Amino acid sequence: MAESHAHHHLRTMVGKKLTLAIILNILISVSQTIAGFMAGSLALLSDALHNISDVIALCVSYVANRLSGRKSTLTETYGYHRAEIIAAFINAGMLLGVAVLLVKEALERLFHPLVVDSELVIIFAALGLCFNGLSAALLRKEAAGNINVRSAFLHLFADMMTSLFVFMGGLLIRVWEVYWVDSVLCIVVAFYLVLSSWRVLVETMRVIMHFTPESIDLRDIEQEVLHHSGVENIHHVHVWQMNDRDIHFEAHVDFKEDLSLSKVSETIDKINDDLRQKFGINHSILQPEIGVADSKQFVVTDCPHV
Repeated sequence: MAESHAHHHLRTMVGKKLTLAIILNILISVSQTIAGFMAGSLALLSDALHNISDVIALCVSYVANRLSGRKSTLTETYGYHRAEIIAAFINAGMLLGVAVLLVKEALERLFHPLVVDSELVIIFAALGLCFNGLSAALLRKEAAGNINVRSAFLHLFADMMTSLFVFMGGLLIRVWEVYWVDSVLCIVVAFYLVLSSWRVLVETMRVIMHFTPESIDLRDIEQEVLHHSGVENIHHVHVWQMNDRDIHFEAHVDFKEDLSLSKVSETIDKINDDLRQKFGINHSILQPEIGVADSKQFVVTDCPHV
């Protein structure tokens, strides 16, 4: 109950911070878009575009944060616990899409550079740097333990770096009038977005595909289970993540003897405790067996190819 209350409090706090970050990014998106057209700066417009993607990403994260708090029902037995994983996947994919668009536009402008109003670029890039820095700072603490918040934080942090690059470009244009630097910095920003989002995309895909969490070594689990007296074999193993916090595990456990139900339950309880304390698995289903003629492979393909 205490853990549930703590998660509820955390969701509420994250929701408030996401709301404030959304408001800040709407303000900077509008102002940078107007300034970008007035200054003729592709870098500033790319920064504005990324800020707009930030607003979308923050809204997606906010909705997912709210959905994840819904209780399980008869038709949704897991509730919406995976909503934040899906939100993180969408946000990471969005970052990659923005990066591709930026490269396309920058290459076109690189061969046809336009005069840029460096003063407007410097002012609004500095404004974006401040607003995005503040937004990122709001979510920095929660980003460490929640992939949904981390994906939103990456948007904000990447945009903060974008604003920094645009600011530096504005200074270079003002001092040396090298207008091509506007496009070059836009390409640099795009590659930075790819690097910052790729890890989240891979991590969320692993969760969605029910892959074994990287922190889990199944052979270590096998050895731990076999240490329990009376256990002959563990097979038909599956382990997956529901979200950042919940790791699920299921397996068949063969017993050497036909024990009483109370003895079997005692052993299963001990195994569950080991899985929770030593491997961080907080939801396990163990099926006790003796003399069952099923496959004894450690990992079994449930849907064999025909």
